[in-house]
Amino acid sequence: MNLRKFIAPLLGLALWELLALWLNNPVVLPPVEEVIKVLINPQISILGTGTLLDNTLVSIKRVLSGFILAGAVGVPLGILMGYYPLVMDLFDIIIELLRPIPPLAWVPLALAWFGMGETSMLFIIFIGAFFPILLNTIAGVKGVPKILIETAQTLGAKEKDILLKVVIPASLPSILTGLRIGAGIAWMCVVAAEMLPGSSAGLGYLIMYAYSLSRMDVVIACMIVIGIIGLILDRGLRYIEDRYFKWRYLIK
Repeated sequence: MNLRKFIAPLLGLALWELLALWLNNPVVLPPVEEVIKVLINPQISILGTGTLLDNTLVSIKRVLSGFILAGAVGVPLGILMGYYPLVMDLFDIIIELLRPIPPLAWVPLALAWFGMGETSMLFIIFIGAFFPILLNTIAGVKGVPKILIETAQTLGAKEKDILLKVVIPASLPSILTGLRIGAGIAWMCVVAAEMLPGSSAGLGYLIMYAYSLSRMDVVIACMIVIGIIGLILDRGLRYIEDRYFKWRYLIK
């Protein structure tokens, strides 16, 4: 285990505690131990909004739902756009027009289209995760070395076989990178989505409710949980990338 990786977090905790003691105002910055009390008791109800564990599971469910939907649409569309010029011509302009729009800018439309509730939240999460997945998939398909495609053509492979057995496998590392980025953005979006009217559970909702009651220990605890889950998700996808796609360096 590389202990050097823990130096910065430990220094950060020490600085946090010193600042909390100096300020002596838990509404501005609660002590470390107060936040730890919330984290080590995830099964205890918080502020009448359910437990930390319950709200975490609600957020995870929403993130996974929006993320899976974004991947189910973004990956196939990205493959088609990257491989077929006709599909690229059909969708390129509209994708480039919509891509720079921040997910939160869609909130008014989401509320107008879907009303207050789960669908609006899932839509915001979907928008946040969709474009990184789509663009990395397109880049992965376009980045497949031509020699692989030409070799398959020389050996008599049909276009369908080239797409399924050459292009898609060779572009998987880039697709996985897009999934990693999309997962991170999905977690950022779920917090904002759960602050929308109509939300009554989730880490984002709990953050805003705790803020309204000046419970910064709960706010920071929720932020830490979001960071930990995001880190676990990213490390899991990175492990898959490093474990199964080392060959990507050999075909560049």
